[in-house]
Order: sequence, then C-alpha cells, then structure tokens
Amino acid sequence: MVNYMKKMPYLLMLFLYLIIIYRIIDIKFINFDEYYKQYLIKSNNVIEGPTALRGRILDSNGVVLVDNQIIHNLEYRKIDNVSYNMEIEYAKTIQSEFNIDKSASINELKNFYLLSNDTSNLLTPEEKELYKYRKLSDDDIYKIKIDRIDNELDMYNDIDKYIIHTFYMMNNGYINETKTLLSDINEELCAKVSMLNIKGLSCSPSWKRVINYPYIASILGSVGQIREEDKDLYLNNGYEIKDLVGLSGLERQYDNVLKGEKAKYKVNKDNTLTLIKDSKIGSDIVLSLDIGLEQKIYDTLKENLDKAKKFRATSYYKESYAIVSIPSTGEIKAILGLRRDEINNEVKYVDITNNTMISSYIVGSVVKGASNSVGYLNNAIDIGKKIKDSCVKLYSVPSKCSFKRLGYIDDITALKMSSNYYQFITAIKTTGNKYKRNMKLDVDINDFNRYRDIFKKYGLGSLTGIDFPKEYSGIEGKTIAPDLFLNLSIGQYDTYTPMQLVAYINTIANKGVRKRLSFIKQDNEIIDNVNLSEEYYNRIHEGFYEVVNNGTGRGYTNKKYKAAGKTGTSEVYLNNKINTINQSYIMFAPYDNPKYSLVVVNPNISYNDGKNTYIAPINRLISKTISDYLLENY
Repeated sequence: MVNYMKKMPYLLMLFLYLIIIYRIIDIKFINFDEYYKQYLIKSNNVIEGPTALRGRILDSNGVVLVDNQIIHNLEYRKIDNVSYNMEIEYAKTIQSEFNIDKSASINELKNFYLLSNDTSNLLTPEEKELYKYRKLSDDDIYKIKIDRIDNELDMYNDIDKYIIHTFYMMNNGYINETKTLLSDINEELCAKVSMLNIKGLSCSPSWKRVINYPYIASILGSVGQIREEDKDLYLNNGYEIKDLVGLSGLERQYDNVLKGEKAKYKVNKDNTLTLIKDSKIGSDIVLSLDIGLEQKIYDTLKENLDKAKKFRATSYYKESYAIVSIPSTGEIKAILGLRRDEINNEVKYVDITNNTMISSYIVGSVVKGASNSVGYLNNAIDIGKKIKDSCVKLYSVPSKCSFKRLGYIDDITALKMSSNYYQFITAIKTTGNKYKRNMKLDVDINDFNRYRDIFKKYGLGSLTGIDFPKEYSGIEGKTIAPDLFLNLSIGQYDTYTPMQLVAYINTIANKGVRKRLSFIKQDNEIIDNVNLSEEYYNRIHEGFYEVVNNGTGRGYTNKKYKAAGKTGTSEVYLNNKINTINQSYIMFAPYDNPKYSLVVVNPNISYNDGKNTYIAPINRLISKTISDYLLENY
C-alpha cells in the first residue's frame, strides 16, 4: 500500500502527459484543418464567401427536377474604412439609381438617429452621473435612448426612410461581410455599377433555385435564409446565419448532401479580398421518382377533379392522392396530391403532395388484409370455413352489416366481396367470445391494441420512416366501446396517411417484409416483419386477387395485368357536420411477382344527406387510368 501511494504522483504525471500528447496529435494531425480554419476565422484573416452552388435534384432517369440559375446581385462591401458621411452619400446614390424603395423600420430609424445626432438630451443628469461612475453600462444607455426616441423621427420623409434602409443594409452585420442590397438584377442595372465609381459596390454573380416541375414543389422543397426557429440547429452545425439552406421537403432532408463548400478569402489590410480557396458545388441527388409517370398522374387527377363536377353529390370533393411504389425496394416511383380550388369562377390547381405524409383519413375496407392477419394470428379464422354473411347486433348498439347480404363466405371471399360481417365475427372471436345476438361485449384497450399492434407492423398508424422532414402517424380513437372496436376492424375508426397505405400494401406484396420507404433510388432496409405464415399470406394474396378481378375492385385495373388489391369506402363527418364518403384503392401487380404498387385516396368523394346514396365512379376511373398506364409502360 505504501509503495502504491508513492507511485501515485508518477501515475498522475504520466496520465497528464498522455492527455497533453493526445491534444498535440489532435491539433497537429487529426483535426488540424478544422482548428486552423477556426483560427483564421477568429483572427479575421480569412472569411468565407457566399453560399456555394447546390447540387441538382434529378429523377431516376437523369431528368433535372431542381437546378441552379445564375443571377446577379447588387452587393456592397466596405473598402478602406469609408467614412460615415461618405457612406450616407453612397446610400443616397444607390437608393436613387437602383430605386430601392423599401422603407426603414422603426428600429433602423432610431439607430440612424442615434448615429447622426447628439442625443445626450435624452438622458437625465442622474443617468449621466451613473454612467460616469460606471453604474450604467453602454448597453443600458443605448436601451434608454432607443426607448425615448419618438417624435424625433418625424424629421424623416419617405425618401429619407428609403435612404436610411439602404444605409442600414450596407452596414448590417460584420464589417468584412459582403452585403446584398438587391437580388436578381438585370444587365442594365449591372452596367450602372461601374459608372457610379462607388468603392465596394459590385454586381456579382449568384444563383437561385429553379424547380422545373412545380406540381411536385411541396416534395422537392424550397431554399432560403435560416429561419429563427432553426437558428440554433444550423449554427451548431457550422452554418452562418446568412447561409442559404434547405427550408422544406427534400431540399431540407438532404441539405448536407446538396450544399456546396464556400470559397475562402484572405482579408487584406485595405479590406480588399484575395481568393485562397475556390467554392465547390454540392453533390447531386438522384431520386426514385419518374417525372414521366408524375406527369401522367397529374393529368389524370386534374382531369377527374374537373370531371367530378359533372357528377351528382360531389360538392365536397376537392382533392385526390396517388402514389406508385416498388414493393421490393421501398422506392417511391411517383407521388402526387392535387387540390382543385374554385374562387369567383376561377379554377386553380394546388400542389398538396406533402399531405400524403401529414394528412390522415378514415380509409375503410382497404385495411381488411391486416384485419385478416389479426384473425389468423389469434386463431380466430378457420381458413376455408364458410359462414353465412349477415348482421351483428350487440346490446344497445344498432345492427352492423355488410353493404349487402353476400351469402356464404370464407376468408378469401370475405376479402373479395368486402364483408363487414366476417370481420365483426373475427374481431369478437379475438376477445375470446363467441357471437350471440344482442350479446354484451366487454372490450378494453388490450382488445384495440391487439389490432393496432399488427396494423402498425404493416405501417398503419405508425411512422413509415420515409426520408422527409415531416411525417404524421395519424389519429387513434380514444373512446373504448364495443361498436368502435368492430369499426376499427373494418377501417372505420383510426385514421391513416396515404403514405402509410403504401407501406401496408408493400408489406402485403412482400408477404410480411416491410421496407423503409424512400425518395432516393436505392434498395432500402427492412424495418419490420409481420410474422405470418406463407400459407396465410397466400390466402390474403388470393383474396386480393379476387377483389380486383372478380370482386368489389373489378374495373379498377385491367385483368390482363394480374393485379391484386383492395377497395375501401368509409363514412366520415366533414367539419363534424356533413356526412361524406371517402374512397380508396390499394394494388400491387403482377400478383405472383409484385413489381409495382399503387395507392389512390379520394376524400369526400360524395355525401350522404339521408336521401342520396350515389357515389361517382371517380375512384375507379383514376385507379384504372393510372394502373393501366403504369403496367403497360413500365
């Protein structure tokens, strides 16, 4: 013990030496470039140029969806410590020649007044005394004066306010920074710059983002200056507040790939700059989207949104969604959401494609493949056993039936003809009960979760993990009641996004293997697996095949393509007062070797006022046009 105590100081010294040696290696070798960059920036010897050109966004065939367009900006950078009075004269000239007609804010006017006038009269003798003896700081005095400036600003007319704003833009930020006064100016204005002979004023090349296919702009996203709510995130990751960044969509999701490397300049003694490292353009990203297919879907949705106005009971139908995916990889091949607005007899079509991930709907019977899965896993379905379709009558609950009496059905024909009764009987069995007319069915959250847990493994009611900044998991009903439990089993309770339906139909097509969804051209990872046997999946596939070719989905996809899928119809309350109808269709093809999947969702396609039962065939028309085009051409 004594020997150990004697060695302690030496061990501590050795430990300290190792830390010092590591820090030397880290500074000189491992992270030398980063430390040197920070040293140069902090010592003001080196500054970075404007945001570099971003990489392009391409579709799967190399078509450019988003590109950069070279523009010219009017810029100012202080040279040779230009005097305050000279800069005011510069501001007057610039404002006049380039017609900068943005007025100064109140804060800009107050700050300019402080710079331009003796403002000692704004302080009381006591405050001056406190400042003299450092009881009040410079910041304290500044705040006092700013608060007391009021009528003094009446001295500035409209032109003065334009000039003051121009002056403010010339001086806002660090002294070494280049300030942009006007963006995207024409050649005529550029030519004026050299004629004015204003030191530090230039017409400099820059860029703006151009979206070549605006009807999917909400997916592609936008670029702009860092927002206040994102400031800390970006600054902590090495950005500067003036940088242009991806604000939304794929521009935001893949900003770290698309952004380029800014040029570096050495600041000379006279405040001029010498280039020491050129800028580097960002990397392109290649999407899985096919813009030719996108165009076909856009035309189809637009045509049918217009056509619907010729049908009865379509007053509340204004939007449609369609998504095409590749089940084996999880790639999104095409996606579109389109809304038709009509205001003062003027029709506009609005891109709402991002709603496929952030808006959810009651989708109806399309979920019955997942519901059968719950039945299989809980021994509540005897495969091939036929029962007679009827109605379920629970105690104090109105009878609940299929859309019509369907005769004798089994697990396959129940899917084919979309029997509600079959799902109700299955749901009751999963609780450990056997159906009896007028029975009291006690259910709890565990009964609901027995369904929801399997649904989520398919992607229904859970995040799909798609590479997009925002995604919504939908709404789970909170009320626990026996009739709502039965509703859940037929897709009439919880809400799901169109993108969740993609995850679901892909997992059905893959026989339980759920791939992460993505807009990038790649084979995505497996994120879940529904542990259902091959035999059971063959039953679901056969049932879905019967739906499209001989059942409720006849006419939705041409029989020659051997598709399998499911239709869905649900009743909802729009704004909690109008009883409307949602319709949807999910499909994969070919049946025996799934190559593509399709999801179509049409909210509020009809309404039920107690008299009307008519539903326009829009869901079928959209689904058939898209699926036939897809399977014929791809």
